[in-house]
Amino acid sequence: MVKLVVLVSTVGGAVLTAGAAVFASAVWWVACALFVCAAAVAVYDLVQRRHSVLRIYPLVGHMRFLLEAIRPELQQYFIERNYDGRPFDRDVRTIIYERAKGIHGELSFGTERDIEQVGYEHLVHSTVPLPVADTPPRVTIGGPHCTQPYSMSLLNVSSMSFGALSGAALTALNRGAAAGGFAHDTGEGGLTPYHLSGGADVIWELGSGYFGARTDDGRFDPTTFAEKATDGRVKAISIKLSQGAKPGIGGVLPAAKVSAEIAEYRGVPAHEKCVSPAYHSAFSTPRQLVRFVAELRELSGGKPVGIKLCVGDRSEVLAICKAMIAENDGPDFIIVDGAEGGTAAAPLEFEDHVGLPLTDGLMTVHNALVGCGLRDTVRIGASGKVATGSDIVKRLIQGADFTNAARAMMMAVGCIQSQRCHTNHCPVGVATQDPRRARALDIPDKAERVHRYHQATVEQAMQLMASMGLDSPDQLDPSMLRKRVDTVTQRSYAEIHEWLDDGELLADPPVDWVRDWAHADADSFRRTVRH
Repeated sequence: MVKLVVLVSTVGGAVLTAGAAVFASAVWWVACALFVCAAAVAVYDLVQRRHSVLRIYPLVGHMRFLLEAIRPELQQYFIERNYDGRPFDRDVRTIIYERAKGIHGELSFGTERDIEQVGYEHLVHSTVPLPVADTPPRVTIGGPHCTQPYSMSLLNVSSMSFGALSGAALTALNRGAAAGGFAHDTGEGGLTPYHLSGGADVIWELGSGYFGARTDDGRFDPTTFAEKATDGRVKAISIKLSQGAKPGIGGVLPAAKVSAEIAEYRGVPAHEKCVSPAYHSAFSTPRQLVRFVAELRELSGGKPVGIKLCVGDRSEVLAICKAMIAENDGPDFIIVDGAEGGTAAAPLEFEDHVGLPLTDGLMTVHNALVGCGLRDTVRIGASGKVATGSDIVKRLIQGADFTNAARAMMMAVGCIQSQRCHTNHCPVGVATQDPRRARALDIPDKAERVHRYHQATVEQAMQLMASMGLDSPDQLDPSMLRKRVDTVTQRSYAEIHEWLDDGELLADPPVDWVRDWAHADADSFRRTVRH
């Protein structure tokens, strides 16, 4: 027995020794390989001419590019405070996620915001608040020429097309909208099964490319449009003149992203660059726009037809109003997109420096319609960074009848604000056409999250209005929203801004409006100089 133990020990020791030798040899070869690779990289860094940093700091200089690549994540998770992140801060993102998941959406220990900072806004509550209404209010869309009016929710899914978002994300949004009874805007990428399969009410957006209703040469095709617009799921049509993220320019979908499926729904060649022109070919003047609206309404069987725009020159809005008066017709609704909008990819110069913010755009359109005596027949939608109940109430005070949300709805589906929408590398499968990435998105779960987020947010808007002593959005007034204008003074929107009376522009334009009113021409979007 002793000899057996000695033999086993000897053999085992020999095996361990041999194994250790093999392991040491493997480690040595791996180390050599790593050294050779590092040396090769260092040599390449020294001879390449593209990056000066690497020529001076070979090998080590790559740390700079690594840190730069992960900077957004470091900023979002470790550096930014709860209330100062951009485009949406941590508090807002958290409230969206929590409401979508159906968990608590409250905070404690007081606000972290500086409520004495210039620019801070607050709503005016009442000493005698009312009980919250059981049923959310809705807005009827449809003017005197509309035979199929639509009842719109206070909050809806804003325009996002197939191509910008994955089919899975759009399906989840559509199912959520169907469950919650709110509308889903298609974006300008065409009317696709992803916008229709869930059973939601659909707003079909028609952009300058007329995707889904175009001829081979890119012009509007009335026959194809009529066939699709009369679908019972399509409740309204929206003509996109411009959008907040990039007002004044069109769009380009690179050839690599134009799959056979996207090409089919857009009516364009597959695997070729898809271009949205900066302007429409169906009209070029305000009067022609109004007539195009009337044409689409007739082709769709009398459904509401509206326009969407980011406001630029006030005289152009007034020109559309003059055309509406001259033609005794016009859009049933106008969606105002703020310059802070941003689901579309755009050059930095356009994202940061072109177009009016939503607040200014809303008040411009509202006052123009009121001043021309048209506000009773035209509804206004607000689109641009709407995410919370207070956002809804503020926009209604500023002139809107309903609101649309894009990025907030994306977050309800799972977006983490990685800001890689334009790269096709969305880490959660929302803004991508990569099947592997889109597969990560569980449609039934995300659809329910969209429904819960919408329900909770509208309920908060209703609760805010009840706390203000109101039982209807119609009772909201500019005096109920106040803003700090300097370190010691806060004033209401009724005091800060000018609000026109019904028909005032037709009778006697105020001094601040005289010049723009004179420059507005129903037959031209260009400013007309009148002496």
